[in-house]
Amino acid sequence: MLIKDLPIDQRLITSVSHLGFKETTQIQADSIPVAIAGKDLLASSKTGSGKTLAYLLPAMQRVLKSRALTRRDPRVLILTPTRELAKQVYAQLRLLVSNTSVKSILVLGGENFNDQVKAIDKDPHFIVGTPGRIVDHVKKGLLHLPGLELLILDEADRMLDLGFAEQLTAINEAANHRLRQTLMFSATLGHGEVNEFAGHLLKSPIRITVGEENQQHSEITQRFYLADNLNQKEKLLFHFLKEEQIDQAIIFTATRADTERLSAILIEKGMSAVALHGELSQANRNKIMDSFSRGKQKILVTTDIASRGLDLVHVSHVLNFDIPKHTEEYIHRIGRTGRAGELGDAISIIGPKDWDNFKKVESFVAQKISFDKVEGINPKFKGLKPAPKKVFKEKKVVADKKKPAVKKARVSNKKQENVFHESIDVGAAPMRRKKRVIIDDSED
Repeated sequence: MLIKDLPIDQRLITSVSHLGFKETTQIQADSIPVAIAGKDLLASSKTGSGKTLAYLLPAMQRVLKSRALTRRDPRVLILTPTRELAKQVYAQLRLLVSNTSVKSILVLGGENFNDQVKAIDKDPHFIVGTPGRIVDHVKKGLLHLPGLELLILDEADRMLDLGFAEQLTAINEAANHRLRQTLMFSATLGHGEVNEFAGHLLKSPIRITVGEENQQHSEITQRFYLADNLNQKEKLLFHFLKEEQIDQAIIFTATRADTERLSAILIEKGMSAVALHGELSQANRNKIMDSFSRGKQKILVTTDIASRGLDLVHVSHVLNFDIPKHTEEYIHRIGRTGRAGELGDAISIIGPKDWDNFKKVESFVAQKISFDKVEGINPKFKGLKPAPKKVFKEKKVVADKKKPAVKKARVSNKKQENVFHESIDVGAAPMRRKKRVIIDDSED
C-alpha cells in the first residue's frame, strides 16, 4: 500500500513523504486501518518493521480529527521500556507534529522532575515516557489521566521482563474508562505474561502477527565462528574489525566489565570506540548514543541495553562477542543492522561457555547452523556433546525368605505383671533385674 493511499490527514502524508517513505510496511498496512477504526490492537512484528509509524500515524489522525474528551488531560500516552527507545519515538513524533498545532513532551526517569512538571502543566496532547517516571507524576497528582483517549505500549514484552507490571497496572487504573483505546505492540505474542496482561488492558483486541517470532532477517547475512577461549575470541573480533568493510559496528557482550575492557583495547589499537552499559548515568548514556548516532564513533561496545529500539541506519555489522542467554535477544541484536532496506552482517563468536546458549538460539531459529573459519585461527573446540541420558534400570525385587517363626513360651491362664525393660547405660552400675512375679489365677 502506498502512504498516500492511507486514510489519514494530508499533513501527515506530507510529513511521512519528507521522511522518504512512499510505501507502507506490512505491519503498517495491517495495523493502521484497525487503529483508526478505534479498535484495541495486540500486534507483533520483528524489529525494524516500521511499527513506530504503525501507531503514531493513527494517534496523530485521532488528535487532528476528533474532539478531546477533556480540555487539559493528555490525549495520547506512549510507554516504552527504555529511555533510548522513548527518545527515538519522540524524535519521530516531533517530525509528524512539526506542521501542526499538536503539542508533545518527553517524560523520562533520570531527568529533571520539576522541568517535567512545568511541561505537563502546558497541557500537551502527547506524552512519550517510561512507566516508572510516568507513575511518579500520577501518584503525586501532577499528571491526570481520566481523559486519556489512547494508551500505546511499545515493546510490551520488554516492559514486563523489566518488571514494570505494577507501574503499567497503576497507569491502566488511572485511565480506566470505556472510551479509552489501547494499542499493544510486542516482539512476540507467544509471551505468556503479555497475553495475560493484554486480557486486563485490552477490550476484544484485534490480533495481528507479521512474521513468526523466530523469522530470519532476509537482509542480514549471519555467520558463526568457534573459539577455544577468550584470547581466541579477541583475535577473531580484531580480525573482523580490521578486514570487514564496516560503516559502523555494534559489539554485544554479556557484562559491563567486558564492554569497558574491549572498548579500551580497541581505543589502544587506534580504533574509534565507545562503551555503553546500564550502570552509566542517564546523561552519559544520552551523550554516548547521540555521539554514536552522529557517526563520531565507528564502534559501540554494549550490553543488551542497545539490542532494542535503536534505529541506527549506518550500522553495517553486529558482532556477538557473547551469545545472549535469552534467545529472543539474538533476533533483536542482529536487528540493529540491515535496517531501512540496507543489507547487514551479523557475526557470532561461540566459545565453550556460549555453547548452551548457542544451541538454544539454533533451536529457536529452527535451522541447523554451520560454522565458518578464519585462515590462521584454528580452534580445537568443536562444540560440546550433549550430556548422556541417564538410563534407570528397573531393580528386581527378590522376595525375602520367610524366617522360621519363633515359638513363644506359653503361660497357661497366667498374667504377667511388673515386667520392666531396662536400657543398659555404659559405665553404669551393674544392672539389676526385677523379679518376675507370676500370679496364678487358676482355680484350686
